[in-house]
Amino acid sequence: MTALTSVQLFTVKDALESDLDGTLAEIARRGFTAVEPYDFVRRAAPLAEALSANGLAAPTGHAFLASTSFVNPDGSGTTLPVPSPAEVFDAAETLGMGTVIDPYTEPARWETRAQVEETARLLNAAAELAAARGLRVGYHNHAHELEAQIDGQTGLELLADLLDPRVVLEVDLYWAARAGVDPAALLTALGDRVVAVHVKDGTLDPEAITAYPPADQVPAGTGSVPLAAALEAASALEFAIVEFDAYSGDLFDGIEQSRIFLDARAAS
Repeated sequence: MTALTSVQLFTVKDALESDLDGTLAEIARRGFTAVEPYDFVRRAAPLAEALSANGLAAPTGHAFLASTSFVNPDGSGTTLPVPSPAEVFDAAETLGMGTVIDPYTEPARWETRAQVEETARLLNAAAELAAARGLRVGYHNHAHELEAQIDGQTGLELLADLLDPRVVLEVDLYWAARAGVDPAALLTALGDRVVAVHVKDGTLDPEAITAYPPADQVPAGTGSVPLAAALEAASALEFAIVEFDAYSGDLFDGIEQSRIFLDARAAS
């Protein structure tokens, strides 16, 4: 299976807020045909119009389905006016989106089995609503779900065991490596539930990774994350999504370099 190459719009969040159409036009000019929106409920209609105008699809997107607040890894955060699942799915339909992925639950929710069971319950309930509308629900990891050890397995693997089979996973390969987990081994363990990956690279320099957001991220294929092996291990991959949490270089150059890496791998 050849995965569709996409880019997570959070990568270019500042440009997107100041110039929606121009930013999407530049993404298309850099060779992308698909994007993964975030915070899309509040701007579903204008975003759909701008995507169409620039020949871009949005098959996946990020929206909170199991949280009411966002707490950053450094402890800072803010209470979010989180839309209801029904509102999220309305917006997803406006955008022609097929899979809505919960992007984050805070580290404090990964300390006990009961907490992970509650997250699974919320995602399963959302998946039930989504299925009635022909949509899928997924979950996206950071490092803390893999750093957590509960009943002899990582928190993410426990979550996978508790999820309705209809709930898919989007594995962030950079954050897996940051957690000290081999991304390829993780994808093998999670199997066909993984339909998407965030193709994100970094030097994993010990000093740079202590910053928030991380200061070590680089274009795909130029860092220390074993991306090629991980992509090879993904048995049911539908979407390979480029993302930077932060990047000191030109972001549009960075996403284009990452796309070229993916294209070269697909052609080999």
